[in-house]
Amino acid sequence: MIPVKPSLAQILLWRLEALAYDAVTGLARLFPIDGVSDFGAWLFKALGPLTGTHRVVTTNLRIAFPQASEAEIQRLARDSWAETGRVALEFPILDKIINDPGRVEVVNGERLAEIAREGQAVVFISGHFSSMEIMPAAIVQAGITCQITYRAMNNPFVDASFRRSRFRYGVRLFAPKGGESARELIRALGRGECAALMNDQKFNGGVAAPLFGMTCYTAPGPSSFALRYNIPLQPMSVQRTRKARFKVLVHEAIHLEKTGDRNADIAAGVGKVNAFIEDRVRARPAEWFWVHKRWPNDLYKKSKPS
Repeated sequence: MIPVKPSLAQILLWRLEALAYDAVTGLARLFPIDGVSDFGAWLFKALGPLTGTHRVVTTNLRIAFPQASEAEIQRLARDSWAETGRVALEFPILDKIINDPGRVEVVNGERLAEIAREGQAVVFISGHFSSMEIMPAAIVQAGITCQITYRAMNNPFVDASFRRSRFRYGVRLFAPKGGESARELIRALGRGECAALMNDQKFNGGVAAPLFGMTCYTAPGPSSFALRYNIPLQPMSVQRTRKARFKVLVHEAIHLEKTGDRNADIAAGVGKVNAFIEDRVRARPAEWFWVHKRWPNDLYKKSKPS
């Protein structure tokens, strides 16, 4: 398919959006780290419930926690908006957070050191937990060569700014999502390098597997790669401890079984990934990215306005 050339109006709009993003980034970098994080929490907690996306958030929470009272659902929704705001405004200053001694603790960092020292290939998996971009920084700073996937922004100028932000804290290897991404990851794993993927968002055409008791579709890529190269899935997560201070947790590796039925083996792997995601969300529900429509669309059409 021949790509459609954007119109002059579209390019102008993109540049204005990029200018606004760069202005926010420049402003955020002028203030103390915790002050920026606190402002993001206050702003999103105030404005988030007024948006149409709030209905998605509360619907997701009702799916995940059907026994929770409406008051509890609304409390979790407000807390999740505060977390989303912190994450959004922390992104432009992540290099300052990561390079500030004492703000990031890596739990079980010896596992990362082992992967780097022995040149092990693994498939890192995680979800959108708190300030999730701290994880790739921890991987790279441990000396691990890793292809890290990301979803390119629709606005190419904002996307370039995002990439520059990541460069500031040492993350330079990217495999943009899509068909070319899979080929890049296959080449990297074939060289004995690592790959890192988020595996907690809806993937149309993926493997149907339960999450909080509801069937949803999950990308098979991480499990497929692990089985193909006979390497483990290496889960990681991030927890916020206080304001802009974090723990990066390196969890026990997941070893997938080969039974000779590849489709069944991939499905089993996806089930284990979803179980890991669910456990992390149950432990710290306010820190997951609830604004995404994770389950089938019909569930959102049936939900009541909040």
